[in-house]
Amino acid sequence: MPLTKGSLFFLLYRYRNERNRPTPEFIDRVWEGSGYGARRDRRPFRYQAFVPDPIRDWDGPLAGRAAEAVAAATAAVRDLQSAGAAHDLETLAAPLLRSEALGSSFIEGLRASNKRLALAAYEPLAADVTARAVLGNVRAMEQAVDLGTARKRFRVDDLLDIHRTLLEGTSEERYAGVVRSDQNWIGGRGLSPIDATFVPPPESRVGDLLEDLVAFVNLDDLPAIAQAAVAHAQFEIIHPFGDGNGRTGRCLIHVILRRRGLTPFLVPPVSVVLATNARRYITGLVDFREGRTDDWIGIFADATAAAAAAATRLRTQIDSLLDDLIDRAGPPRADSVARKIIRGLPAQPVVNADTAAARHDVTPTAARAALNRLQETGVLVPTRVGRRRDREWISDELFHLLDAFEHDIGQTQGDDPHRPAPSPTRPPRHQG
Repeated sequence: MPLTKGSLFFLLYRYRNERNRPTPEFIDRVWEGSGYGARRDRRPFRYQAFVPDPIRDWDGPLAGRAAEAVAAATAAVRDLQSAGAAHDLETLAAPLLRSEALGSSFIEGLRASNKRLALAAYEPLAADVTARAVLGNVRAMEQAVDLGTARKRFRVDDLLDIHRTLLEGTSEERYAGVVRSDQNWIGGRGLSPIDATFVPPPESRVGDLLEDLVAFVNLDDLPAIAQAAVAHAQFEIIHPFGDGNGRTGRCLIHVILRRRGLTPFLVPPVSVVLATNARRYITGLVDFREGRTDDWIGIFADATAAAAAAATRLRTQIDSLLDDLIDRAGPPRADSVARKIIRGLPAQPVVNADTAAARHDVTPTAARAALNRLQETGVLVPTRVGRRRDREWISDELFHLLDAFEHDIGQTQGDDPHRPAPSPTRPPRHQG
């Protein structure tokens, strides 16, 4: 039994390439049936899996629209980096990376506020299932940035390590760092690929495709944003893992941007923009799969430019809030513990006497006294995290600002002004 007409949209695909590379393949496969699910899932039927063209030798020139979008995005990202270089990097670097992880998680239906994420990072044992999953995304993003910073040759093992970090400690940990050994699919209503929207390559082809992808990641003669766009889309086609493919693929973006030197200081929250343009994001990935590579690169470049511009605005908003908090606190003198704690909030949003003392090189007694004064002036509010005995302090105003930052991108970039991004249902096991 073939796939439904609606799921065969990509069979109309005609790949055009001036260098006459081999066209992508459609592999005929047989679903042997299963002992569970609906009747249609239990019966054998034929379907086709898609194998993309290799990209290690990709050097396609960009068309006018894509070239303009990449140039504009590159300039916007460089402007963001220049602003960061002249600024206290931690004030902006940590919030941006957390926002990127939150946006990437949101695309997969994992929604958490900045406050919920910060509390989970402070005390992981007290975190709920969703917060732990998003926290894993933060750590995977950090690892991706570190790998890019090292600028060593990127390997398949590095990709597996990112994936392992992403799923460590989550309910999907059994998939962590393991390349799939069976067929998966995207979309559909049942427990078989009978009406899947897309069927990735057969498991036997995944290893070679990953090696090809990594070879492409290691190229250094392409525009960095175009390279990140192509690598991300190719990774999503391969869909090499049982779960966590989307989040890992968005980590790969930042391996490339950092490795190529385009983002030496700050991570533009590309995933936040992609999340708020979910329909356009999906359309772009389909464009790439169907050979309209420049269309996808243009979409990705637009998202990157919007993310860089939004991040530049966030820097001003954070600075304004911190200045206001300092004024309300007295203001304390320039070298005081209280001022240092306020300035450190973006990087350390949950603080107690011991963490403040260690960070600012003072005694816990001095740190606690400063925290108490900041509470008295309404700058910080006390909270309790898990079963910890010590008291912690946070700035709700900072969390509100960061949540508003992500929401405001949705209002200006999203398809639906009343809904920043869809919350897709968690996919069945075989979708990955």
